[in-house]
Amino acid sequence: MPAPPAPGPDGVRPPADGPGAGRPPAGDRAIETRGLTKAYSGGRLAVDGLDLAVPRGSIFGFLGPNGCGKTTTIRMLMGLIQATAGHARVLGQPMPAAGRRVLPEVGALIEGPALYGFLSGRDNLRRFDAADPAADPRTRGARVGRALERVGLAAAAGKKARAYSLGMKQRLGLAAALLQPRELLVLDEPTNGLDPQGMREIRALVRELAADGTTVFLSSHLLDEIEQVCTHAAVMARGRLITQGTVADLSATVLGPRGNGRLTVTTPDTADAARVLKELGVSGVEITDDRVTGELPAPDAPMGGPDGGAPRELADLNAALVHAGVRVRGFGTERASLEDVFVSLTGEGFDVAG
Repeated sequence: MPAPPAPGPDGVRPPADGPGAGRPPAGDRAIETRGLTKAYSGGRLAVDGLDLAVPRGSIFGFLGPNGCGKTTTIRMLMGLIQATAGHARVLGQPMPAAGRRVLPEVGALIEGPALYGFLSGRDNLRRFDAADPAADPRTRGARVGRALERVGLAAAAGKKARAYSLGMKQRLGLAAALLQPRELLVLDEPTNGLDPQGMREIRALVRELAADGTTVFLSSHLLDEIEQVCTHAAVMARGRLITQGTVADLSATVLGPRGNGRLTVTTPDTADAARVLKELGVSGVEITDDRVTGELPAPDAPMGGPDGGAPRELADLNAALVHAGVRVRGFGTERASLEDVFVSLTGEGFDVAG
């Protein structure tokens, strides 16, 4: 596998295959931006030349630390603020020019919901639904009931919104985005304020929506959330896109061989285990106490000694160790995480504001 590209003058690596890395064909994109830029007074760039490509039908994680420009990008995509330069297309239409045609097909939860505190959760949704010119008033009650049920608020529907917790308000905002079937769902930190059980429920709902054909664009600074639910992701830092692609490919693309997984073998026969693993193509073999670790070859690379051989399963590695008389007490692999990807690309911890 080729080495990842060298960092640029600012210390940030570009996507491994160039500016278009990870881009789906144009007709298959739910969201596309080219050179999207937002500058504020004093020339401060909140978003700097963003080239983003979100495949239709994906659960796309928009990943970056707080303050890196994620919400500003979403606000430009939804036509809430004007871009300084560049352009954006949502569902194949230019934004904000085509907002009247596009937005009825988009559900959005951005920077938390704006609720009427004196109204109940149910009445808030009825008011939101009434503002939709395409909504049939005869079926409003049924739509509101289904949306409340989907986000787990049916039992609290009659409670005043001002008495809702932060997590309940997030759920109600998500219910508002789900009042009508949507082709695209844009969620900005949707699990903010939720307890662990609430996070699990929202992740399950996102997967369900994607299974029904909805493209979900999910902004988050929580790496674990992105890894658990998303099929694709983009990493952003300091207003710039660092890389994008499938979640499964990001670590391999950015980190090189380390993205294929790191093997750990626990054994009292460390020297013999290290020798066998090296013969089978495992690189970077190290011995620490009773553990032997090494980097697995790429999935299509042959293992079996210096002359190559047929590709092997992990079980074959384990069998080879046992056949060589190595007493294996523990055997497993660990893939590079999105945190590894982020630190490799930016050289900074993930809690650093952009």
